Amino acid sequence: MNILITGSSGFIGSNLYANMHKDFNLLGLDITTKGVFPPSSIYSWEDLEQLPPVNTIIHLAGKAHDTKNTSDPQSYFDINTGLTKTIFDYFLESKAEKFIFFSSVKAIADSVNGEFLTEGVEPNPQTPYGQSKLEAERYILSKTLPKNKKVYILRPCMIHGPGNKGNLNLLYSIVKKGMPWPLGAFENKRSFLSIDNLAFILRQLIEKNIKSGIYQVSDDDPISTNKLFSLIATSLQRKPRIINTPKGLVNLLAKTGDILHLPINTERLNKLTENYIVSNEKIKKALEIDSLPTTAEDGIIKTINSFKNQEQ
Repeated sequence: MNILITGSSGFIGSNLYANMHKDFNLLGLDITTKGVFPPSSIYSWEDLEQLPPVNTIIHLAGKAHDTKNTSDPQSYFDINTGLTKTIFDYFLESKAEKFIFFSSVKAIADSVNGEFLTEGVEPNPQTPYGQSKLEAERYILSKTLPKNKKVYILRPCMIHGPGNKGNLNLLYSIVKKGMPWPLGAFENKRSFLSIDNLAFILRQLIEKNIKSGIYQVSDDDPISTNKLFSLIATSLQRKPRIINTPKGLVNLLAKTGDILHLPINTERLNKLTENYIVSNEKIKKALEIDSLPTTAEDGIIKTINSFKNQEQ
């Protein structure tokens, strides 16, 4: 089975190659031949029409959310929406039977009102990143789908695994340097998605006759940032040092970070401290499973261990 993965050189594409290349013939579509894909299996966007026939297209390529807010807003639409239109039009004309688009929960909501986020929430993205992903979704849904083709729009929450960059790295570096975690006063819960659970879901979509649709993807259980900090400390064989800094002071520092472009700003603070629980019940029902194979804690620990391995 031939599978095309766009954005093949990125974090997710690299992990999917490690997980799936022994069972599928993987082809990459990217602007670079760097990464773990063999260069001979990578095509450029200019060579799109020269691609061999594929069974499934996994569309990862896109512009990631810039938490420092320094990116040109239009660039999100040029890449996240524009590339999606290009590859989806190709899919419609090709012999490929399945198209899997990586959107984001941020295409629906920047914050969760209520206990958790479901697919039925009315979209209201507040950032160019989320808006560009939603526009890409709507373009896909606007097209008439031939009967022999299926389309899956996945809305993942924060994906982590080996090579991950983001807030987990920030927490890891804080613990490793022996610094205390100053946000203990914020007792939140957030959903994450381990790369192992993501790969499991993709295999199910590729191999089984799953109904087309929009699906949120996350681990089964949310984890608090304080719990994350403790897991990292335990993994590094250190005692977690958590300080309950007054919330008012923390919020003031974050607003200062907005102005001075510091590592801690309002957006990053929200990511670290707000509740953002994502329901994965719809995808589990479609796959006819009760739970995903990797627990949230086991997935986090595996990612943390990968950080340690990279340093050795």
